[in-house]
Amino acid sequence: MAAELFPAKKLATVTPTAVQQYQQQNVRNNNTIQGCNWQGLYPTIRERNSVMFNNELMADIHFVVGPPGGTQRVPGHKYVLAVGSSVFHAMFYGELAEDKEEIRIPDVEPASFLAMLKYIYCDEIDLCADTVLATLYAAKKYIVPHLARACVNFLETSLSARNACVLLSQSCLFEEPDLTQRCWEVIDAQAELALRSEGFCDIDAQTLESILRRETLNAKEMVVLEAALSWAEAECHRQELQPSIENKRLVLGKNIYLIRIPAMALDDFANGVAQSGVLTLNETNDIFLWYTAAKKPELKFVCKPRKGLTPQRCHRFQSCAYRSNQWRYRGRCDSIQFAVDKRVFIAGFGLYGSSCGSAEYQAKIELKRQGSVTLGVAIIKYFSDGSSNTFPVFFEYPVQIEPDTFYTASVVLDGNELSYFGQEGMTEVQCGKVTFQFQCSSDSTNGTGVQGGQIPELIFYA
Repeated sequence: MAAELFPAKKLATVTPTAVQQYQQQNVRNNNTIQGCNWQGLYPTIRERNSVMFNNELMADIHFVVGPPGGTQRVPGHKYVLAVGSSVFHAMFYGELAEDKEEIRIPDVEPASFLAMLKYIYCDEIDLCADTVLATLYAAKKYIVPHLARACVNFLETSLSARNACVLLSQSCLFEEPDLTQRCWEVIDAQAELALRSEGFCDIDAQTLESILRRETLNAKEMVVLEAALSWAEAECHRQELQPSIENKRLVLGKNIYLIRIPAMALDDFANGVAQSGVLTLNETNDIFLWYTAAKKPELKFVCKPRKGLTPQRCHRFQSCAYRSNQWRYRGRCDSIQFAVDKRVFIAGFGLYGSSCGSAEYQAKIELKRQGSVTLGVAIIKYFSDGSSNTFPVFFEYPVQIEPDTFYTASVVLDGNELSYFGQEGMTEVQCGKVTFQFQCSSDSTNGTGVQGGQIPELIFYA
């Protein structure tokens, strides 16, 4: 993945195998230089510097990198390092420079330190998911801004509900506002997936508070409570406490009042929260009174439901129609391909219904990337009132859609044989700040295409 995002520049004269052999040797720190005229093998200063990467030859400084028990000794060359980093320049040539032969760096992982040195020596960016955060830390610490920007770009590209909460915590730590905003976009739109991810339990208390305060969080409050209790259990283990309900409440502290328990359905409260033990007896009584009494008690909890996100609709037809012999289904697939120019989250589709009075339909909706990778499937029933309106059907969770890639939206309908259908379709539709492009899909076996057919609307968050 990293290679696709940040392709290395090809060397002009020397065969790639020779250069790669030296670089691989250098990463393993078992590099050797064969021959006394090795400089003649490389025509450019960049290539000759690359040979010096993690090389003992002419090294005038050494670093002991990593925490105790996991250190690696890395050779360096002061001049090259000072040219690549103002921190190294101050360390070696500044007014307070110390004449040390060895420098210990316990707070940086060896693999990430080597990734930074590879950029400084070789002008190459080599990132992977396992080390990119640690590499960003190293790039920030030693003020290597272009490498830091590449790390942020990598993180933005790999951002998903699975890692959004952890990256939110890190983006605040590294003061990367653009990455923070991207994380919030994912967390808001795919809140229930993000809250149920393993990474949610690893965030710090400050990030937990910011998520619980979030007005646009698109999640049921019961899911928010369950996530907070899962975080509290992990925090108990981190603090070497027994994960009892009392200790969970203890580590949550005032954050418990950010969970909008009074905004839950009464059944959810009575059958879930009230019996969980997380509330005191007085809190339970007061919330029951808040639900039922005319004169409601004052509560420490936030009582208003979250606003969540307002779904947007991309309508791709300029008109709709019906005929006595159209639109029939009989188990065939209606499908259309689309692409966007900005990341969005598809919540569902708008579908046409019966043109012969009210009727119920069963819809199997599906969303695939590039026609092959299934991202979301749902089987849903919806009621059509006989009008030409569109009727929404939703996936269980919104599906993340990346820009400049074609996706396939499909539906197989079972119900009244005759329905409305769209016509005068558009190949490009502007919805707010997002541009949708449409093209025909080979999966469509029931006649739907760009110009007409089913799936008139894509329902999305942006």
